Order: sequence, then structure tokens, then C-alpha cells
Amino acid sequence: MNHIKIIILFLVLPLLSFGQDKDLSIFENLVDKTWSAEGQWENNGPKFKQDVHFSFDLERSVVIAKSKGFINKEQTEFGDRNHGVRHYDKTTNTIKFWEFDVFGNVTKGEVLAEGKNIIYQYQYGESIITDMWEYVDDSTYNFKVGSYNNGTWEQVYLNTVFKEQK
Repeated sequence: MNHIKIIILFLVLPLLSFGQDKDLSIFENLVDKTWSAEGQWENNGPKFKQDVHFSFDLERSVVIAKSKGFINKEQTEFGDRNHGVRHYDKTTNTIKFWEFDVFGNVTKGEVLAEGKNIIYQYQYGESIITDMWEYVDDSTYNFKVGSYNNGTWEQVYLNTVFKEQK
């Protein structure tokens, strides 16, 4: 009888581990790579330049995003700008994220999948903002920031491309 319990445990344990990895599988293509983008915010707004490196941590239970970007208002200094954490919340069956920046701010919200697209939604002032990593191929994502509802962009504040650094 004990042999049967051991065999069942041996068969089920890998499935449980696989299930935990799968919760963050949306990030699999981004992890262990650095992604770069340059652009400009709408209406001749400030420049946008960012390098982001993603990695799994804590036995693949979180994704860490370390971003370099402009670290002063004059946009003359480029350095460590953001440190982000993405975590699967099994209580709510959602992926939560927190993004801490060099200016002392924190952005928090949820991450959703739409096919291979990765969607971040968060409160910004009175508005709900969406950042979308729209999958093009394994080394390219269109990146948009704006107001996105029911699969439609109502307004786009930034539209650029993240490319994998080789």
C-alpha cells in the first residue's frame, strides 16, 4: 500500500511543479534577455528610451524586471530607473505586478495575457492605463501605452518597439 502512495506522489509531483511554472509562462519569451526601445510620447512629448532585463527568481515564482531609462527630468542621464516584480497570486488567479522607480514611486496592477500579448493594467491618477507588449516574433514586441478597453485602443500615448538585444 505504501508503494502505491509513493508511486502516485512520484507521478503527481511533477504535474504540480509544472502548474506553478505555467502561471508565469506568459513571460517565458522575455526572460533571460534584455529588451530595448526608443520613441517619443505623443504630442511631441519627452523622449522614451528603455532597456529592460527580465529574469525568474525565487524558484520561478516571480519575474524580476530591471529597467534602465532616463533618471533626470532633463533626460540627459541614463541609468537604473525601475525595478519590477511580477507574481502569480493563486488566491485571485491573477498575475500582480509592482514597479518601483528611482523617483520613489510605485506602480501596481495586474498582468493579463491576450494570446502572446502581455498586458499591464494599472491606475494612474483617475485613469486606468494599459501597457501592451504586442508579440511580433520571438525578438520583437510592439509596445503601446494608453487607454485600452474591450480590445480597442481609445487613446495611445506611446507607440514604439522593443527589440531583443543580441
